[in-house]
Amino acid sequence: MIEQLTLNVSGQGLHSVTSMISEAILRLCRGQDGLCTLFIQHTSASLLVQENYDDSARRDLEHWLNRLVPEHDPLYTHTLEGSDDMPAHIKASLTATSLSIPIIDGQLALGSWQGIYLWEHRHAATRRNIIMHIGS
Repeated sequence: MIEQLTLNVSGQGLHSVTSMISEAILRLCRGQDGLCTLFIQHTSASLLVQENYDDSARRDLEHWLNRLVPEHDPLYTHTLEGSDDMPAHIKASLTATSLSIPIIDGQLALGSWQGIYLWEHRHAATRRNIIMHIGS
């Protein structure tokens, strides 16, 4: 089964998509086991499984990656779409564009403190597409 999920994000940062994915799994799997593969169709955003309890963990990740890949680096030549464009591509290449998560009894097999996040690397609000494939 394949489904395209579309969401609007408000800009740079980690945006939880756990409930959106979980709702689609419940609707499509009906208590079955399987594997959920997620793929984001963009080169300036990524996906990750991360702590869902303490917001400071996500803020620290965002700050760390922004320090690692700063904007306005004079080495960048790909600047046509703004100062956050090339850093967004680098951040996406350092993180993940796809995830695989087991499904057990129709539910994502995430740990107690795990959530699924779309990591938007651009500043502007935008629309993002995630392809979800469920296999057995």
